[in-house]
Amino acid sequence: MGQAQYWERVYREREPQEASWYEEVPKTCLALIKGAAVPLDAAIVDVGGGTSKLAGLLVAAGYADVTVADISGAALERARVELGAAADQVTWIEADVRSHDFARVFDRWHDRAVFHSMVEPGDRDAYLAAVRRTLAPGGHAVLATFGPGGPTECSGLPVARYGPDELMDILGLRPRADLLTD
Repeated sequence: MGQAQYWERVYREREPQEASWYEEVPKTCLALIKGAAVPLDAAIVDVGGGTSKLAGLLVAAGYADVTVADISGAALERARVELGAAADQVTWIEADVRSHDFARVFDRWHDRAVFHSMVEPGDRDAYLAAVRRTLAPGGHAVLATFGPGGPTECSGLPVARYGPDELMDILGLRPRADLLTD
């Protein structure tokens, strides 16, 4: 069973509230966007956003360019129905972000549910290539992953876990000397 079929089954058989990652209000995600003073006209994509309430909350806060991409059409449909008329203010994309051409750039790439599922180096490389071609110059990406002590599976699938140094190496980032403190 492929990734898309797996997630279709999960979202058809479970209520969103049954998922271990469910949040009625994604406070940390909202804080990362609002705390970074993201302008209301910034283009924001929530990859793996599925049934998350983040898109609806961003629209309600006045953000005008919100996109949700998820591999599961069932998840996106549930989110659209729950959001009601406001769903028309969100762009919904059913796609595997590893290979999808968004045909545009985003100022913010938000991922709370996908990167940790990229356990094979080829999948991880394809994901990061998508981020590089889709993120606007000067844009920012938020990738939430499991730490070294986190779970080894999510929804029955293996996950990759990262410490800060390993994640920085994979992302090709190095700490700036001017940000280091004694």
